[in-house]
Amino acid sequence: MSGFIERLRDGEAIDTPVALVAAHPDDETVGLGSRLGALRRLRLIHITDGAPRDLGDARRAGFAGASAYAAAREAEVECALAALGADAAERIRYALADQEAVFALSDLVERLARDLAGVVVVVTHAFEYGHPDHDAAALAVALACARIADPPRRYEFAGYHLADAHEVYGRFRAHPAAPETLLPFDVAACRRKIAALACFRTQAEVLARFPVAPEIIRPAPAYDFAEPIPAGGALYDRWGWSVDSRRWSEAARRAIEAESAGAPQLVPC
Repeated sequence: MSGFIERLRDGEAIDTPVALVAAHPDDETVGLGSRLGALRRLRLIHITDGAPRDLGDARRAGFAGASAYAAAREAEVECALAALGADAAERIRYALADQEAVFALSDLVERLARDLAGVVVVVTHAFEYGHPDHDAAALAVALACARIADPPRRYEFAGYHLADAHEVYGRFRAHPAAPETLLPFDVAACRRKIAALACFRTQAEVLARFPVAPEIIRPAPAYDFAEPIPAGGALYDRWGWSVDSRRWSEAARRAIEAESAGAPQLVPC
């Protein structure tokens, strides 16, 4: 789709089919909330239900189990989409467990290859060692697009990552082949996004680390998903999760090799 970023920047309505692949309920609002209402044929795909199996997050939020926590997160995203004027979006939920998307890459690629067929643009996470599910979404979308005869153009929104031992939120890990575009807000858009972010009561502590504006978008570069883990490790290595950057890289490498073995001409685009 020619001029997609420019039309987003200028706040124009976009009537062509666009998919947004988010790892968790709330990522779409943080990354591109100000523009979701302008995407008139939006297909919103959530990879996980936002509920880790270890129940730590659920219990801290006052829920006894993962299913109740996942239901709360779904209610939050519905509230946010209504606040953003995007509640007419087509919704697709894969409902994987939070933090485990990389271990389901084969299934993810299969499903995304089907669900992204026919869309002109797909927007998803950057690959930046910030959250394992974000990176899995970036890889799965790239592999799925490589399966599609007429693939959508890939773009990505900013998330979070580790830089010089500091946590960075709402900014990209720099990539020389991916020029960034700031999406400015007017007052009305800022108020809508603030109202949408307020819907995510279970995520308030994390979301407070992100700037409300501006949002940043860029074309997705041709990542080397098998690149060595950065010297400082991944941001999520700090959090004591069962998946660390070593396990993520091993699972990603297996998925890339399996995909290549099945169709040697296909590599992450």
